[in-house]
Amino acid sequence: MEGLNHKDWKGVTGGTPWMQRMLVAWFRFSPLIIPYFCMAWVVPFYMIFNHNGYLAIYRYFRNRHGYGRLKAFIYVYINHFRFGQIIIDRFTMYAGKHFEMEIEGQDMFDELDNSDDGFIQLSSHVGNYELAGYSLKPQKKSFNVLVFAGETKQVMNGRHSMFAGKRIQMIPISEDMSHIFLINNALSERNIVSIPGDRVFGSPRSVKCNFMGGEASFPLGPFAMATQRGINMLAVFVMKKSIHKYCIYVKRISVPADVDRKMKAHALAQVYADELEMMMRKYPAQWFNYFDFWKQ
Repeated sequence: MEGLNHKDWKGVTGGTPWMQRMLVAWFRFSPLIIPYFCMAWVVPFYMIFNHNGYLAIYRYFRNRHGYGRLKAFIYVYINHFRFGQIIIDRFTMYAGKHFEMEIEGQDMFDELDNSDDGFIQLSSHVGNYELAGYSLKPQKKSFNVLVFAGETKQVMNGRHSMFAGKRIQMIPISEDMSHIFLINNALSERNIVSIPGDRVFGSPRSVKCNFMGGEASFPLGPFAMATQRGINMLAVFVMKKSIHKYCIYVKRISVPADVDRKMKAHALAQVYADELEMMMRKYPAQWFNYFDFWKQ
């Protein structure tokens, strides 16, 4: 499981609580095109003042996608603009509006939801994963989501409001590691646990995987837990396709039964890294890890 001290990421949605409350109030009445237009003018300033994030994303496009300097620079802007859209869309959901959601792989989710065992669902810092909790709804099991405990009050209130009545519980990451017991309890009760699959945060429990033409660290915890318990894993990616439409991709993370048990956790992590890479090749601008992922 991840540690809590990754110096490159603070885990908090930007803006003051007052600003976030105003956004929710504004989005109740405003069409999306208006905040998108306003944000287009703000993005260059954010790129300037968030210099480390800018450089990390620029290298991502140059080194991982092989873009030329000009194309990489343009895609840095597109990436920041897309990230702003993701944040706006999230607050739009808090304001009570909805998006068209296309789901690929609903049958895999339903199969595990109806099974006798709990399972792990892996999230990623790509696209808009939070929207999966509002659309990919379990019918039999409860859904337990590992979240950063230091998020702003407005974001947490928005999540509580949206999750109400949907069999979804939040598990805040805590410094005393008590969230581990809550995760184990949820799985023991044959429910679903959602865990980030692409953030290590300096933890020694990590595994190196081939990813986007390089070697990167992924957290070992989720994959070791699935191996030890003998439970299934899914990866879910929620990618923005247009102003009002998202596509949810549900992917099975599994390896052949004859894979040596000692190597199974590593093999599962590599399968997840492969699925994540395919998603990033398809949606290159929706990668939102604003640090050098390949030098963790």
